[in-house]
This record gives sequence, C-alpha cells and structure tokens, in this order.
Amino acid sequence: MLVPFAVLFIVFLVWPLLNSLWFAFTNYNGVKPPQWVGLDNFQRLWFEDERFRKAIANSFIYVVAAVTLTTVLSLVLAVAFRGTSWRDRIMRTLFFLPAVTSTIAVALIWRWIFSVEEFGLANTVIGWFGIERVQWLASPGWTIPILVLMAVWGGCGYGMVIFVAGINAIPEEHYESARLDGANGWQQFWYITLPQLKPVTTYVVITGLISAFQLFEAIYIIFRAVSSVGGVQDSGLMLVPYLYDMGFTKFQLGYASAIAWTLFIIIFVVSMIQIRVTRALKEL
Repeated sequence: MLVPFAVLFIVFLVWPLLNSLWFAFTNYNGVKPPQWVGLDNFQRLWFEDERFRKAIANSFIYVVAAVTLTTVLSLVLAVAFRGTSWRDRIMRTLFFLPAVTSTIAVALIWRWIFSVEEFGLANTVIGWFGIERVQWLASPGWTIPILVLMAVWGGCGYGMVIFVAGINAIPEEHYESARLDGANGWQQFWYITLPQLKPVTTYVVITGLISAFQLFEAIYIIFRAVSSVGGVQDSGLMLVPYLYDMGFTKFQLGYASAIAWTLFIIIFVVSMIQIRVTRALKEL
C-alpha cells in the first residue's frame, strides 16, 4: 500500500533534489550536457558575486525585521483576542484572512496601494495632508520597509492563531495561584504565559524564518523591473528571486542550483541555532 506513495515521493521529490545537487557542481545551462566544475559555482558565489552578497544582506535584514515584528504582533493579538466571545472570534477571523488569501492577489493590491500614479492609495492619502507624492516603488530606501509591512500584515494572523492555541492550553490553575499570591496582569504574562509559550514561539519563529527566506512572489510582482528581478538598484533582491533570475532568465541552471543548496544550508543552520537557543533558555 505504500508503494504508490513511495514511487511518487521518489520521482517528484527525491530525484529532483538529487538532480539539483548534481547540477550545483556543473555548468549546466539547460541546452548543453552538464559538465563537472567541482566547487567553482560555490567559489564564484561566495567570493566573486556582488549581487549574491547584496541578496544575502537584503535577505537577513528582511528576515530579522519581518520575523521579529510578526512574532511580537502575533503574540499581542493573541493575548488581546484569546477569548471565546463573538468579538474575539470575529477579530481572529479578520486577522487570519490574509493568511488564506491568494498571494498574487495580495501582491497586486499592495502594488496598487503604493503606485505612484494618481490612483495609488498611499499617495492619495498623504495628498490629503498636502504632502507631495512619494516614489514608493522607485525609491531603494522604501523597498524593504514595504516588504516588511506586507509580511507583518499577511503573517500576524497565522501566528496569532497558533499563539491563541498555546495560551488556551495553559492550565488556568497557574493564573489562579498567581492571583492569590498577588501577581498583577503583567507579572502573570511575564512569568507564566511567556515561559509556557516557548515551544509555540519556537514553532512560529522557525516557520516564519523559512517563509521569509523563501520570499519571491511579492518581489517579482511589485518590484520587478525590465532588467532586474530585484527592483531599483537591486534594493529588493533576495535569495529566491536571485535564484530565479540566474536560472530562468540567464539560464545558468548549475549556478542557480548552487544558490538553492546554499539557501537550504542557511535555513538549516539558522533553524538549528534557533532550536538550540530555545532549549538553552528552557533549561535556565
């Protein structure tokens, strides 16, 4: 009974992964047969490629800002709307809707919001206060803040639902004992809620890290220029858009495979560090 699943798993997952690993050590361009080049792709990637360094820097800035803000806001919303009243249920539903909405549709809406044209919502609003139009999508300094705003808006609802489940799983007896000892609301949150939520927080942070490192659709739809997928001056260039650019625009598929495996190693290392830090804090 496991054979059909095993065959599909090997054909559509294991084999492509192993094939991409082989391509990472070749100069494959999709036309000519791949030729073995050893570690040349990785050497070029880390020591010669300025765009890759730009993508790495942008990715880490975006990941730190987006994951931190999303996690904090998710926890705040979970504490505010963890009840069972209709108000809390409606608010949770409203905040969760972006998580189940089409990513392409959401990106198009944000593109309309920050459009420099007269119909752009952001410029229309600031125009009411006599402020001149801002070149939101053509200004390198606004690229990552806009992407972070989109990530927080779209991800805090999902994190909120996870945190609500974690908070509701904490035994009420802990809070009753704390109240009898004279603990106020902040002390209950700091000494009971936060420590009990460490496993949930680890899950939210790690899934957020993985999702943030794999950002692609928003950059491709909102900031894609004719000559570069990373927007103006590569201000929005990150690892997955760069992988796409090298693999499917310039057809350097071997080099793109090296970028993909580098991304895998980065996500794996960062996730392991996060898990180890969480375990160390739990033992304190």
